[in-house]
Amino acid sequence: MDTKLQKITVNFWFDMNAEEAVEFYTSVFKNSKVMRTTYYSGAGKEINGIDAGKVMTIEFQIEGQDFLALNGGPAFQYNEAISFIINCESQEEVDYYWNKLTEGGDEKAQVCGWLKDRFGISWQVVPVELNDMLVDAETEKMERVTNALLQMKKLDLNALRQAYEG
Repeated sequence: MDTKLQKITVNFWFDMNAEEAVEFYTSVFKNSKVMRTTYYSGAGKEINGIDAGKVMTIEFQIEGQDFLALNGGPAFQYNEAISFIINCESQEEVDYYWNKLTEGGDEKAQVCGWLKDRFGISWQVVPVELNDMLVDAETEKMERVTNALLQMKKLDLNALRQAYEG
């Protein structure tokens, strides 16, 4: 089997719910697909405690980016030090991803466009227009946008535009 792998692939470690996570992510992101699934063989069961026949990994793709979901057990947890940025073209797109990814997620982790989904993965849902606002040469505009941004959970593009214009 000649499968070309992308140079760097993100590996998600799940507590035996990789199938549920992949199903969720591929339902949220329309340009996505499941590519290949591997199964535990029973080798190493004395170390990992996982029975033969259980799903080990699922290779999947979102927006052309390859990911691997591993059913590894409860040994490791995620934190906000790593997050995935979703660059959105409109407020409707921000609303869509925010609403989907916050379902069952950690409400305390929602700040400045960041959220933590129900699997513990951190995301930043950001309108692309914000990037231009934050690099504007006029410091006052950038500061107004930053101050508005710091007051938000889900980013509000109209409010950010108003802050930018003053």
